[in-house]
Amino acid sequence: MSTKTEVKAVKRDVYEMVIGGQSVGGSEGEYFVTYNPATGEPLAKVAKATKADVDSAVKAARTAFETGKWKRSPVSKRSRTMNKIASIMRSRFNELVELEILNSGKSLSAAQGQVMQAIEDFEFYAGAIVSHRGAVNPMPGPFMNYTLKEPLGVCAQIIPWNYPMMMAAWKIAPAIATGCSVILKPASLTPLTAIVMTEICHEAGVPEGVVNIITGDGATVGSYLAEHEGVDKVAFTGETGTGKDIMAKASQTLKRVTLELGGKSPNLVFADTDLDAAVDGSLFGIFYNTGQSCEARSRLYIEESIYDAFMEKFVEKAKKLVLGNPLDQGTHVGAIISERQLEVIDGYVKSAEEEGATILLGGGRAKVDGYENGHWYLPTIITDVNEDMKVVKEEIFGPVVVVSTFKDEKEAVKLANNTDFGLAAAIWTKDHAKATRVAGMIQAGTIMINSPFSAFPGTPFGGYKQSGFGRELCIETLDLYSETKSVVSYTGSRPLNPFNL
Repeated sequence: MSTKTEVKAVKRDVYEMVIGGQSVGGSEGEYFVTYNPATGEPLAKVAKATKADVDSAVKAARTAFETGKWKRSPVSKRSRTMNKIASIMRSRFNELVELEILNSGKSLSAAQGQVMQAIEDFEFYAGAIVSHRGAVNPMPGPFMNYTLKEPLGVCAQIIPWNYPMMMAAWKIAPAIATGCSVILKPASLTPLTAIVMTEICHEAGVPEGVVNIITGDGATVGSYLAEHEGVDKVAFTGETGTGKDIMAKASQTLKRVTLELGGKSPNLVFADTDLDAAVDGSLFGIFYNTGQSCEARSRLYIEESIYDAFMEKFVEKAKKLVLGNPLDQGTHVGAIISERQLEVIDGYVKSAEEEGATILLGGGRAKVDGYENGHWYLPTIITDVNEDMKVVKEEIFGPVVVVSTFKDEKEAVKLANNTDFGLAAAIWTKDHAKATRVAGMIQAGTIMINSPFSAFPGTPFGGYKQSGFGRELCIETLDLYSETKSVVSYTGSRPLNPFNL
């Protein structure tokens, strides 16, 4: 029997931005409303930023960086502060989980896992920064070379709505670990937990101006951040088309750029797999987080000889997925983030029908008792597809999987790589040698073998091809927020006279 968790009084009616350590409204006094996707009801008012507010945030971040109180703090102090951020978040875990659910519509289990990873991100970088240092390099004769790792500067960070708190941690933690100052711009649909996280950073002792948050629409605020002359780096997670636009704007001032973009990840099931494990993992790989995940394994390829046996179990279990109260432990699939996104998903499914595909399961809006005004979509399985269909080529970002077969290992790899994206892929087989071969040939940043889980603190996450570039969630991420300074020193006893004058 499922356990229902009651909503506590965790949210506020109004959320402000945080600039220079102070909670502030927008310069024009405007607010926008964010909604609960599960009910469709208004949740809170949020301050709406203008370009003037972006200027203020950049100025606060630049002042904090140039004065250097944070960047010149001993690494051990920055580490302790980040551990304190994690500690405060742990003490408020249930509150943060509930707020994440109210603002995003995701299920309880999904929110719990994501908030926990956000906490662990700060803990990971608190430890990682201690060992992030330069090197001493060999030089000929009486010369010495050493390198220094220095913070890059002011970093604009733009995050999506599908993992609000976790993405905020992915961005903020490595940046402040290196000593940078940041301006975080959360998605306008889901800004609440990111605002609270920023407040927690200050509570833990991060100096004013080091972590700032501005809220508003991406077309105005995010775009202006990307081109702002006072910003040294832009880190963006989101849709590929927006990523291209951000890259173009950032190029005007040669900003550093990190992009984690869309995906259309393949899920390869070989005949020699543990069938039950592959079914369970494939189910999670697409329907976790309601399919609203950049690395969702939305293209399912099954070896021909086990297709019927696999699909019988897969469809049977998919029918058992529970949609309902996101705060209920028994709920598997939460709400779609907005009516607009629901319409996008449904449009893709209808296009598949028009192109001759078969909707084997789902294929429409879901009716959930008590949540009639929310945004819900049935877990959907589409078969009889070909590689030219929109549902196979384009990212849907919903609980929709397309299913095809392959004859052998060679064809499986060809199908897996037949995409403009390259964020992730999953392989199911008991043959370790085969798994290793196939993993080496797939063009994707993360390969999962006999596991549906793709991201842990310490493991690199990022994409090939049009899924972006740069790796997050790992030690190497610290280099993306650092400059490497090379110092060459002459140590000889005689003065150098290169021109022999």
